[in-house]
Amino acid sequence: MKIYIDPFTYEDPNEAVREFAKEIDVSFVKIEEVIGAEGAETPQKIEKDEEPNCMLAVSGEFGEVYKGRLKLPGKREIYVAIKTLKAGYSEKQRRDFLSEASIMGQFDHPNIIRLEGVVTKSRPVMIITEFMENGALDSFLRQNDGQFTVIQLVGMLRGIAAGMKYLSEMNYVHRDLAARNILVNSNLVCKVSDFGLSRYLQDDTSDPTYTSSL
Repeated sequence: MKIYIDPFTYEDPNEAVREFAKEIDVSFVKIEEVIGAEGAETPQKIEKDEEPNCMLAVSGEFGEVYKGRLKLPGKREIYVAIKTLKAGYSEKQRRDFLSEASIMGQFDHPNIIRLEGVVTKSRPVMIITEFMENGALDSFLRQNDGQFTVIQLVGMLRGIAAGMKYLSEMNYVHRDLAARNILVNSNLVCKVSDFGLSRYLQDDTSDPTYTSSL
């Protein structure tokens, strides 16, 4: 069985991106609307995005998260989520941003968010994942309080447990499992997301347990 490889162990972090994430030509990507902010737990400020087809953007530490479409040659067009990296980033910020793609690209499970690919050869730099229609589990449950059957709720719990079991078998520790980091699709399938925490924990050498692999 495959075992998770920490992208920070690569001498050249870009090598990990090339190995685990597929490069996508930006011409295959269409941005439609903002759905959140990458790297921000709460909205910081509202800014008008320069792209005419986009809504108002919530500025995060790394950039914005958009809903868009991806049409690869020979494949049907699909909706995707697009995380972007702000202009003016440092090389470290670029490495930290793309490390999440290097992590996600190693996973293949129905309860783990699927990486479609990355855009690194044009600006903005992007991480492209499958689109989850119902968004984060915490807000989804609040907005639909009391509307789920026991069977539906148990099914959602089983999905999360299956995803976490898979990560454990891959020797990967998520470190930030929370309802806000579980995404829900139109069929109520829950998928574990947000694999960016390890980029911060890796810099903390004071505690040897702060690692993204066992």
